[in-house]
Amino acid sequence: MCGIVGYIGEKNSLPILMDGLKRLEYRGYDSAGVACIKDSNIILKKTAGKISVLDDLIKESEFSSNTGIGHTRWATHGEPTDINAHPHLDCHGRIAIVHNGIIENFNSLKTFLEKKGHKFITDTDTEVLAHLIKKIMRVIFSKQLELP
Repeated sequence: MCGIVGYIGEKNSLPILMDGLKRLEYRGYDSAGVACIKDSNIILKKTAGKISVLDDLIKESEFSSNTGIGHTRWATHGEPTDINAHPHLDCHGRIAIVHNGIIENFNSLKTFLEKKGHKFITDTDTEVLAHLIKKIMRVIFSKQLELP
């Protein structure tokens, strides 16, 4: 199991995300993280351990944002480490993703994406999703915008 929380609205998202993660900690207690959009950039903080460890690492001022996602993890693929904690990013840090479940064919997807130049930094199946979404978006937008 894992716990996922997200927020888009008028308020600062970080307190809402952290409260949600604390309520969901029973669903995953080996790592946690949050990603927020600030000035069109993704601000990410994640760590192994309980939500309180994440809470201690975050400087609220750097996360002043009205859009974000959070995740508390119970590891299925990859050890419970800082790097394997969710959210995960694509190669360019433009897509942040959290996921609850198991991607059965992640090894074949990862191999395919590596052959296309994608670089992976975690041992998780979820990171594959961020890279796959990036690949699909590039194909869709390059056709719509007639990019090379």
